[in-house]
Amino acid sequence: MQVLHDAPLAPLTTFRLGGPATRLVTATTDAEVVDVVREADATGTPLLVIGGGSNLVIGDKGFDGTALRLATRGFELVGTRLELAAGEVWTDAVARTVEAGLAGVECLAGIPGSAGATPIQNVGAYGQEVSATITEVIAYDREAGETVTLTNAECGFSYRHSRFKAAPERYVVLRVRFELEDAGGLSGPIRYAETARALGVEPGDRVPLGDARDTVLKLRAGKGMVLDPEDHDTWSAGSFFTNPILTDAQFAAFHARVRERLGEGVEPPAYPAGDGHTKTSAAWLIDKAGFGKGYGTGPARISTKHTLALTNRGEATTDDLLALAREVVAGVREAFGITLVNEPVTVGVSL
Repeated sequence: MQVLHDAPLAPLTTFRLGGPATRLVTATTDAEVVDVVREADATGTPLLVIGGGSNLVIGDKGFDGTALRLATRGFELVGTRLELAAGEVWTDAVARTVEAGLAGVECLAGIPGSAGATPIQNVGAYGQEVSATITEVIAYDREAGETVTLTNAECGFSYRHSRFKAAPERYVVLRVRFELEDAGGLSGPIRYAETARALGVEPGDRVPLGDARDTVLKLRAGKGMVLDPEDHDTWSAGSFFTNPILTDAQFAAFHARVRERLGEGVEPPAYPAGDGHTKTSAAWLIDKAGFGKGYGTGPARISTKHTLALTNRGEATTDDLLALAREVVAGVREAFGITLVNEPVTVGVSL
């Protein structure tokens, strides 16, 4: 276990932003993780848990407390059952499941971050969500003072949400268990239209696992969503805003605003999201509100490849990033009456 004082946190985030932590502890075993958490709780010390840093916005003043970096490792595959330590690199884990010929997370390739973060956000992309394959999450319950095992149902998964996100100070994820599918080397059914088009198949078809993963990686790279230290378009948290889910009444009001602003023939993206609810596209809203790819003149700008990604062009501060985010939120609200919600976790700052 490594302990550093006045330690920079920016290098541990994909934004490369944020000030230092009073104390940074790197834990390599579950026992070390639990010990650090218990010590912080016993002494009343603020605690920040860092995995891959891909969904984190840290204020320029840093973090006055203990930052706990999860560097645990563990990839155990028995048949179709997979157990990952929280610190495992998610992209590497997906690659290994594809190499093993197992389906279920292949369309989640290229998502930066650690395995332990996936249930917190109910990570999803290109027609897959981790909630479809997670069977159990092992976590340290700070309220109960013990390690617990939560079933899929107990995790309370919904769109980009979970029990862990609802109570961010209560649980520290230690391990995640998945049930994958042996489909004879084929992927799960391709559910995302863009992926199906790129593969030249119909939605619902299966393709070789490697083809599915490679296609998703190419799609993500084309949007600046695959980490590249040399490409500032990838110095981001991926999608900065979640796709809004609207009630029928809210969607009707939104639709009226679209017709008023863009013309009678314009139809906004609309996807079923459960009884009486419709999901629309945050990227579409941002673009139609006047914030196109590459928007901005300062050190923080919208990606030149995707309007959902806010990026650090190399010299930005967290304040620069938040100023851009607030401008986008205000512009979308004024144009369409919808308030965008940030997906990354903010530390010491807020929109």
